Amino acid sequence: MHIKTMPTLYEVDIFYRKVLLDDRINGFFEGVDMDRQIAKQKSFLTMVFGGPVSYSGQDMRRAHAHLVARGLNDTHFDAVVENLGASLAELGVAAEVISEVAALAETTRADVLGK
Repeated sequence: MHIKTMPTLYEVDIFYRKVLLDDRINGFFEGVDMDRQIAKQKSFLTMVFGGPVSYSGQDMRRAHAHLVARGLNDTHFDAVVENLGASLAELGVAAEVISEVAALAETTRADVLGK
């Protein structure tokens, strides 16, 4: 998939504001440097959406293994995808594109959850 407009730091910030207000998942972000997290997420999403590859972080399985050890599960993954969809809707993204993004996120579920 290639989305013509790559995510900006502002757009990723909207997503993380929602995540940090969500009691289902915000505990996983305690002690995280959010400026660094937002920058990494922007690079990752840009790459995933067909933009230039500037993401140099760990693969999804390795990056989330410590969270899986803390109990990260399907319910938490669903909450993240829900917040992503709500953020995109807030930004005026078309429902069909939000569905494509959710489907793309779904392809990472097994690796994120260490399955």
